[in-house]
Order: sequence, then structure tokens, then C-alpha cells
Amino acid sequence: MSHDDFDFEPMPGIPAPLPEGERLLWQGTPRWRSLAVRAYHVRKVAVYFGILVLLRVAAGLGNAHSFAAAALQCLFIVFLGSVAFGVLCVLAYLNARSTVYSITSRRVLLRHGVAVQLTMNIPLKFIETAALRPFADGTGDIALTLPRSERIGFVISWPHLRPGRFTRPQPSLRALVDAKAAADILSAALAGDGADGAIEGAKIRIQSSESGGASTRVSGRATAVA
Repeated sequence: MSHDDFDFEPMPGIPAPLPEGERLLWQGTPRWRSLAVRAYHVRKVAVYFGILVLLRVAAGLGNAHSFAAAALQCLFIVFLGSVAFGVLCVLAYLNARSTVYSITSRRVLLRHGVAVQLTMNIPLKFIETAALRPFADGTGDIALTLPRSERIGFVISWPHLRPGRFTRPQPSLRALVDAKAAADILSAALAGDGADGAIEGAKIRIQSSESGGASTRVSGRATAVA
């Protein structure tokens, strides 16, 4: 597994021509709005500044100021909140636009980066398990569990990592519109339907909702686990 500087692509998301016998099975990109919400937390930022505005208005009214005067004192907070919200949305848009996820018959590739583009190359044999998590907006994330011996740089790989996994980061295909289809293809590849040979013990886990829930079988010969 490696991070390589991206200079030229023979096809989008693929940093070099595929070796003989390797086939491209699927490609996709994140939906930027979903990435903004779940990776850049724009909703939380909006709520935070909204609370600051309410507190400032309440403090002004408590000091016997008129509502108009109290609201006027909030303009700077509103300005800061708007700037923060806008910057995060732009970053999410640029990140989604520069990202291409690819699944081939032998590996998973995550091409990402706005200023400096990198490609994370994950051979299928390194994937111990994969978990599909669908969300209410119709998108989903696919998180990949790798052996402990494989080190993933958190800073250089964010936001293409499973949230909350800091000590053992898990590369993730995030905010996918066709997450279920991608999971089916990855499941088949891990099971050997699209790879050179079956990978013993390969598993796909799918959660039934955002909050978790019972797991169900995906596709191919991979086993769904609870």
C-alpha cells in the first residue's frame, strides 16, 4: 500500500496503466453536500453560531436593549459564521471534485487531494473486512479494515477515513450515491468473482441505518457479520 504523487492519469482516478489481466470494475466520487455535512460538519458549525447569536440577543435584551439593537450586535457573529460555513462548503466541494474512488479486480484506489493529489493503493489481499453504512440522504460510506501492520497516515488521508477511528484509521469511500452497488462489486471482488482468487475470510458488513442495526448479506460469497 502506498501514497503516490499524482501527475498523469491514463484514465480518471488511475495513476498508471493497469497491469495486464487487471480490470476496472467500478468508479465513483463523493457527493459534496453529504461530505460537507458528515466530514466537514457544516450543520454543527451553523448550529454553533446560531446558539451564539441567540445568547447574544438574550444578553442584549437582558440589558434592557431593544430587540433591534440586540440583533445589530450579532452582525459580526453572523459574518464569522457565514465565512466559516462558506469556507467549509468550498473545501468539501473541492475535495469531492478532486476525488475518484476505483475498484479493480485486484485493488481499491482512492485518488484525492486538492493542492497535492495523492493515490492510496490498497490491494484486495490487504482488506480484512469492509463495512457499508447507508445514510438517510441516500448516500453511504464503505470503510475498509486493514491489517494492523499496515499504517495509514491520518492527516494525509482525511477525510477519506472512517470517523472516530484514530488509533487504527480505516480508509473509506465516503458519501457515495451508489454505495450499495459499489459494495456489491467489492464483495464479489473480495470473494474472488472479480479477482485472481478468492480471499479467505473476506467479509462485507452492512448496517441497516445511520444508527446501526442488524446486518444483512450483501452479495457474492462474502459473509455478512453482525
